[in-house]
Amino acid sequence: MHAMSASRPAEAGTRSTGHTLLVVDDTPENLVVLGELLQPHYRVRVANSGARALQVAVSEPKPDLILLDVMMPGMDGYEVLERLRANPATRDIPVIFITAMNGTADEERGLSAGAVDYITKPIRPVIVQARVRAQLELKQARDWLKDQNLYLEAEITRRMGENLLIQDVSILALARLAETRDPETGNHLHRTQDYVRTLARHLQDHPRFASFFTDHPVELLAKSAPLHDIGKVGIPDHILLKRGTFEPAELEIMKGHVTSGVAVVEELIRDFDLGGSARVSMLRNIVRSHHEALDGSGYPDGLRAGEIPLEARIVAVADVFDALTSDRRYKVAWSQEEAMGYLAERKGTRFDAACVTAFEGCAAEVASIRQRFEEAAGN
Repeated sequence: MHAMSASRPAEAGTRSTGHTLLVVDDTPENLVVLGELLQPHYRVRVANSGARALQVAVSEPKPDLILLDVMMPGMDGYEVLERLRANPATRDIPVIFITAMNGTADEERGLSAGAVDYITKPIRPVIVQARVRAQLELKQARDWLKDQNLYLEAEITRRMGENLLIQDVSILALARLAETRDPETGNHLHRTQDYVRTLARHLQDHPRFASFFTDHPVELLAKSAPLHDIGKVGIPDHILLKRGTFEPAELEIMKGHVTSGVAVVEELIRDFDLGGSARVSMLRNIVRSHHEALDGSGYPDGLRAGEIPLEARIVAVADVFDALTSDRRYKVAWSQEEAMGYLAERKGTRFDAACVTAFEGCAAEVASIRQRFEEAAGN
């Protein structure tokens, strides 16, 4: 007697609770007995071999519970269970062993193999019904908890996405604010952002920067870079827009843009409750320290070498390069070669040597960025 011929009467006319059971036994009479016992309450599918059971277990409708005979020719119940557990599609289906072996050692072996219960033959209808019902209720509870966990994970992901969007919008809005104060600054912000992104990608595998980029993705650094000069929104127009060189007192006011910028970031942190995140720490470091120099001659804190945050060192190279290669009210643009030479001369004194070397290594990409913005400005 084949398994599918036994399954037809069991599945037809079923008054199902919605649960599907798979009964596996190489003896046709056992399939009939269990089918007739369970059919009034469940959709019942049957298989008369281990190989056939594995096929049925992955086909629709998938079983919610498997009643599996242990002693079968070819592939016994232990091997069937092992293969079920190895398959991601069937590993979570609970299995009840049904067997004529009633020794304690046999039961322990079955349970240790991963079976959820162990029923001995001859079949006692009340016991079978109770055990099946209990395991289905447990599975239903597990599935509900799994769904709840998936929902909670999705909700957390959604809310984190909203928070990141708020941060992106806030940073973009502040960068736009800086742009409106100084028309020359707009493309500087965008070019510097692209330079930072390109430089960061070249530094990802550098021994000194690898761990930094493990916790701080390149794109996060690139998104934060446009705010490096946000403090300039507080500089008076007669200084910010001055065409000549700065007087000493004016220069000190201009230098104050870094501390003013940090104040803006701190206000952003308070308003949007962003304290403690890696992004906020990065943003604060960039704004405050992108004018520091390795030899201690920078400002505002006179930091030296390793005291300067890595993100600020990266932005410093991109920022100065773009300032040198751009027209300003007080100067004409330098060529890319001249600007690269300026950085190289100050490698290891003002600028991080690894950053400058990496920036030199992506000269072609840098030229492409400059050309793209020049073409955009010409349209």
